[in-house]
Amino acid sequence: MADVEFIKSHLAEYPDFPKKGILFQDFLPILRSPLAFETLLTHFTHHITTTVIPRIPADAPSRKIDVIVGLDARGFLIGPSLALRLGAAFVPVRKRGKLPGPCVQAVYEKEYGEDIFEMQADSIKPGQIVLVVDDVIATGGSAKAAGELVAKQGGKTIGYLFILAVSFLKGQERLDAPAYSIIEFNE
Repeated sequence: MADVEFIKSHLAEYPDFPKKGILFQDFLPILRSPLAFETLLTHFTHHITTTVIPRIPADAPSRKIDVIVGLDARGFLIGPSLALRLGAAFVPVRKRGKLPGPCVQAVYEKEYGEDIFEMQADSIKPGQIVLVVDDVIATGGSAKAAGELVAKQGGKTIGYLFILAVSFLKGQERLDAPAYSIIEFNE
């Protein structure tokens, strides 16, 4: 697909980041090209309208995506634009202590221990249809925690979107709904 190759051509590679032995794929250069960013958003929107929305159960309160959840911090760069296109709300998931007011929490595993994600309480209403967005899925820990936060508030996660998937780590298998990635790396 030409759009996938175009998006992929805008990635930057950083060897040994954030630690030795990792080849980091950075999507931030896409944001510096309005055409590349528009291509990314259009690709995701097409996937959502042709694949995700048709999966919404017939008995759901609405037949649309109600909320886009973006993960700290790069999901914040994609999520609001997608939410506007879909007429959906945007809800951020942040690391503990970064959001004001009452929050719900979920623990997730990192390379060296655990961390906690939070979402403001009552930011998702029971029965709302939710799509989770982030830049990369590797082990799936942070995305899984986001799905748990959605469930704690009574929302229904219908899918997960990522620009990149590190497929051999099988993070998608840990999620409670189908995951879609534009680009997959198996190295």
